[in-house]
Amino acid sequence: MVDKQLIISYKQYDSVTELSAEDRELAAKALEATDYSYAPYSSFHVGAAARLSNGEIVNAGNQENSAFPSGLCAERVTCFYAHSHYPKERIVALAITAVQNGVQCELPTYPCGACRQVLNDFEHEKGRIRVILYGSKSTEAFDSVKSLLPFAFDNWDGIKR
Repeated sequence: MVDKQLIISYKQYDSVTELSAEDRELAAKALEATDYSYAPYSSFHVGAAARLSNGEIVNAGNQENSAFPSGLCAERVTCFYAHSHYPKERIVALAITAVQNGVQCELPTYPCGACRQVLNDFEHEKGRIRVILYGSKSTEAFDSVKSLLPFAFDNWDGIKR
């Protein structure tokens, strides 16, 4: 038996103003995307914005449905939109934030497990994705999706296709 330790490095900011101008723009687009959210059941409006390798920014909000869990999280809506409209481009960075009862959440909102796996697939296929989790009083930045999902399912490389 071998005891192992997992260490995850990330940056924590007291304010979004500490981010680079490029990351602040992406965080603002994620906050804007909370207005596109359809969340009549939870009133939890999540927005995500992706910067693509060609410089384009796409954003989207979560979409709920009365036939739960038929809705989709903002992260997946954003990624799927980006890939369907810009299939040759990679996602360079993704910002995520949330608003509840009309107020931006103070702390970062983390992607669910399904979204982490989808992000992992995009990163595995096309390259590293910087992830910015934007809260009104604290923001965190991860250099890779691997930091959010260190034991992701990605064993398909050994499978013959």
